[in-house]
Amino acid sequence: MQKTLTIKQIKDSLNANVDISPDYVKELKEDPRKGIQSAIKQYETKIEKQALLYENYELMQAYERAYRKKGKQFIAGIDEVGRGPLAGPVVSAAVILPEEPDLVGINDSKQLSEAEREKWAVKIKEVALAINYSIVSPEIIDSLNIYQATKVSMKESVEGLAIQPDCLLIDAMRINSTITQEKIIKGDAKSISIAAASIIAKVTRDNIMKDLAVKYPGYGFERNAGYGTKDHLEGLKNFGVTPIHRRSFRPVKDLL
Repeated sequence: MQKTLTIKQIKDSLNANVDISPDYVKELKEDPRKGIQSAIKQYETKIEKQALLYENYELMQAYERAYRKKGKQFIAGIDEVGRGPLAGPVVSAAVILPEEPDLVGINDSKQLSEAEREKWAVKIKEVALAINYSIVSPEIIDSLNIYQATKVSMKESVEGLAIQPDCLLIDAMRINSTITQEKIIKGDAKSISIAAASIIAKVTRDNIMKDLAVKYPGYGFERNAGYGTKDHLEGLKNFGVTPIHRRSFRPVKDLL
């Protein structure tokens, strides 16, 4: 039957978001036309990728499902970004997702491009039950130290949620809270809630640094987000320390 169809028609049918029966695929594989064989290979590669994405999506819900079985309903994932930069705030985000969220393909923010993170941030905001983030300034980082400032930021992100969580899944840390919590090493790659929080925190902080790049030109904040890159260090040498630099961090401290 498929031989009555053009190569373009068959490609369009394979690319359409409809179920393709195994019998139809088997029939296409017997078609001698090279264009059809190429289309089948592309189709099978796409199906394999989709299967891997769904498998990862299932794995990333293991913690959430385990706690739901224990009776927890509003599980918040918490993550931070910005512990290492020489300038700018540390930002934490807390996200409560519904059961079985429409987020197949989500990943740890570090594995995504800027454009991908922006798209995921929009999607997360559409499906999340609650989102909150906390911004802790360089001044507080300098007064407390980055570790304690990060804990403050994480705690604030939780306390500001519109829905009171009954369980916290936190990337590699614990916070001072009476709410049931679990510290998960590399949690942004293991928990869908933490992955969502990591994306919200990263997009939020990157946008803050882009705004600060306008206010403090010459340091490349729009590109380096305050990390100690070559252009940032050259900016420090040429223009000195700004009010948004962390004065307790070297080499900033050495320039004061």
